[in-house]
Amino acid sequence: MSLHYQDFVPKKAIPFIQFLIDEHNFTLKIVNQRQTKHGDFRSLPNGTFQITVNNNLNKYQFLLTLVHEIAHHVTHQKFGRVQPHGKEWKTVFQHLMLPFLHPEIYPKEILPYLANYLKNPKASTDADVNLSLVLKGNVAETGKNFIFDIPFGSLFIFKNTIYKRGNKRRTRFECLNMSNKKVYLFNQNVEIERYDK
Repeated sequence: MSLHYQDFVPKKAIPFIQFLIDEHNFTLKIVNQRQTKHGDFRSLPNGTFQITVNNNLNKYQFLLTLVHEIAHHVTHQKFGRVQPHGKEWKTVFQHLMLPFLHPEIYPKEILPYLANYLKNPKASTDADVNLSLVLKGNVAETGKNFIFDIPFGSLFIFKNTIYKRGNKRRTRFECLNMSNKKVYLFNQNVEIERYDK
C-alpha cells in the first residue's frame, strides 16, 4: 500500500501542495523515520528529482519539511548549484511558505513561531527551539523526555550513550558523557530517555 501525502498534511494545505507537485515535477516518497533528517531532496542519475519525508512527523512538521525540500528543488531549477541553505533557498522557501501561513492550516499557537523562523530560516527547524517545541505540541515522543524536563544531575541516554545533565547555559545544557568524561552541549528540545539505576 503506498502512502499518500494527503494523509500527512493539514486538509486545507492539500490544494497548495498539489499545485507545487504538478508545477515542479518530482517524485515524493514517504519513508520510515531517519535519525539525522526529516526529509531530503536529490537529483537522481536518470535526470528525475525525488523528495523524501519521514513518516513519523506530525502534519505540521511534515508540511514544513515538505515545503523546505520543495524549496531545494525550486532553487536548484532556478539557480543551479548554490549554497544548500543560502540566500536563494531562503527566499524561495519564504515565498513557498506564504500560502500556508494561515490559521486554517497552522494553528494560531504555531503561527507566530513559524513567522519568526521564516524571517531567517535555518537548515533545520530543530535549530529553532521554540518552533520545534510548538510543532511537537510541547510533547516528547512516547517513552522520552525533553532534556529540560529532567532534574539537574540526572542520568539520561541519548544515542545509546549515558550522559549526566549539567547546568543550563543561555540556550543549551552542558551534559557530561559518562564514557569519555567530555562535556557536550545539548539543545533544550532534544528528546532523551531517562536512565534510572
